[in-house]
Amino acid sequence: MDDLDDIVAGIPMNALADRLGVDPTTAESAVRQALPALLGGLQANAADPSGAASLTGALDKHPPDLVAGGVDLNQVDTDDGQKIVGNIFGSNTDQVAQTIGGNLGGGRVDLIKKLLPLLAPIVLSYLASRMRGGTTTGTEVQPSGSVGDVLGSILGGMGGGAASASGGSVLDMLGGLLGGGRR
Repeated sequence: MDDLDDIVAGIPMNALADRLGVDPTTAESAVRQALPALLGGLQANAADPSGAASLTGALDKHPPDLVAGGVDLNQVDTDDGQKIVGNIFGSNTDQVAQTIGGNLGGGRVDLIKKLLPLLAPIVLSYLASRMRGGTTTGTEVQPSGSVGDVLGSILGGMGGGAASASGGSVLDMLGGLLGGGRR
């Protein structure tokens, strides 16, 4: 199982779909489009030394408990998630939501704007688990050095998982929008 599937497997899709007001299939499609954008934005920020230090500090505040054994959406702090999204994408947040929402068809921008703050704390907890060499959904993970190394490994392992219906990856489509936040 790759990291994207590992993260998705830990999210209760029916509960997420209810929270977002969509069906579970749409919720999962949105998650699979949004995760690479969040991870790519984190990687872009981590490429800068001060961004990497900031991300490492954020990981210390997001213990892996949230993802251990499956996510309880009631434990996700969406206010914190909104701050994380702002730090990742900065002034590009609306453009990122438009790009991902458009990729889902039907201009699902509002769906993505509701989803990103839910996913961001989950992603940081997952990364914290990976950094500490812990388990998430049962797969043993080895610590991999720096946060940039871990993000690179996750994004590299996604391969086709981040592919869009039009053939390119979400990361390719978002291009320079990723990492638009504070470093």
